[in-house]
Amino acid sequence: MVGIFWTTLCFAQNDTAQVNKEFAKGDIQAIKNAIDYYKRALKENPASYEAAWKCTKALREYANEHKLKILSNWKSVCTKYGKEAMSYGKKAQNLNPNGVEGFYWYGLAVGTYSDGVSILRALKEGLKNKTQSSFEKAYQLDKNYQSGGPILSLGRFWSVLPWPLKDKKQAEKYFKEYEKLGYFKTSPFRYEARVFYAELLIDMGQKGDKTVKMLNEALSVKNRFFRDYAQRLLKKVQ
Repeated sequence: MVGIFWTTLCFAQNDTAQVNKEFAKGDIQAIKNAIDYYKRALKENPASYEAAWKCTKALREYANEHKLKILSNWKSVCTKYGKEAMSYGKKAQNLNPNGVEGFYWYGLAVGTYSDGVSILRALKEGLKNKTQSSFEKAYQLDKNYQSGGPILSLGRFWSVLPWPLKDKKQAEKYFKEYEKLGYFKTSPFRYEARVFYAELLIDMGQKGDKTVKMLNEALSVKNRFFRDYAQRLLKKVQ
């Protein structure tokens, strides 16, 4: 079905809804098809902000799905597609300096690239300030975008940086805001968020009931990557 659809697509503007529907399925091939679509859409209309940020998202999600499925080549895919997503993210930011999507997905693209090459290499390439400013801009424009995505991303950003850049108090502030706004209950990323927050609490020496409870709840997450992550953290608090 997917093959027939993409063969006959023609990439006309009124096909965008169908592309979005295919992309929403979340499987790797559908996301790869979305990448091809948005690249061709940008060639036809280089000024399309929507095509630019959606291409950024598709590239990042394609790489991230490889990581979440723990495919054998996930690190090399994260490196290649994360870097490419960054370039489209910058294009989106330039096309619309007030669009939350361009800043948010650019920040996530850097994170995916860092998954592939390591945080230390990303820092050596000068990506820390670019990531921080992008997430902060997204937060300023619409912190509730993607179910509080900019809030969660800033919490994670400050918690994973190596010393002396790591800021645990700043990270905790954002995680608490995410929790206060109810996203630990309503967000589709609530289980991943529990893992991130619990990891920070462990790093802060807080290994009590709240940390254990969040990790046990995180075991309900569908993807194996975060289930394994939660199990590894649980061993540190038991």
